[in-house]
Amino acid sequence: MWFEHLVFWALAVVAIGGALGVVMVRDLFRAALLLAMVFVAVGGFYVMMNAEFLAVVQILIYVGAIAVLFIFGVMLTRDVQQGNTPNRLQIPAALVSTLLLAAMVFTAVSTDWTTLAGAGLESQSQIAQTQAVGIPDASELVASGLSAQEVESVAGGGLADLLIGEFVLPFEAVSLLLLAAAIGGLALARGRGR
Repeated sequence: MWFEHLVFWALAVVAIGGALGVVMVRDLFRAALLLAMVFVAVGGFYVMMNAEFLAVVQILIYVGAIAVLFIFGVMLTRDVQQGNTPNRLQIPAALVSTLLLAAMVFTAVSTDWTTLAGAGLESQSQIAQTQAVGIPDASELVASGLSAQEVESVAGGGLADLLIGEFVLPFEAVSLLLLAAAIGGLALARGRGR
C-alpha cells in the first residue's frame, strides 16, 4: 500500500512540476518536452487505476503524436527564440483565467462529496476500484447472438492484441527509435541550412 502511495505522489509531483514548467519555461522546445513528460505521468495515473488500455492510448497518441508534432513544429520554425510580442489581450486573458479558476475552486469547495456513500454501495473502495476490461470468452459471445464465424474473428484477437499485450515493449522501443532517427535527421538538415 505504501508503494502505491509513493508512486502516486511521485507521479503527482512530476505532473504538476512539468505542467508548471510548460507555462513558465521560455524555451518552446523545452516546454514541449515538459508537456510530453506530463502526458507520460498521466499515463502512469491510468496504469495505477488498472486502465492499461487508456495508458497505452495516452502514451501513443499524446506523447507519440501530439507532443512530437509540437516538437517538430518548434524545430521547423525559424526565429522561434523571439517569441510573440506582448499585445493588448494579456489583461482580458488574465481576467478570464482568474474567473475560471475562481469558478473551479468554488465548485470544488461547495460540492457535497459525501453523497457517494449513500449510493447503495457497501464501501467507498467500490467507487474508486476499477477493473481492466477483459475479452469475453466464446460462450458469452455465442449467448449474445453472434455466429460461430463472428466469434472466431473476435476471439482470434489479431495484431492489436499482440501489440497491446505481448509485444508492447518492442513496439514502443521501435517507435522511440524511429522518433530519434527522425529528430536526428531534422537536426542534421537544419544545421546544414544555416
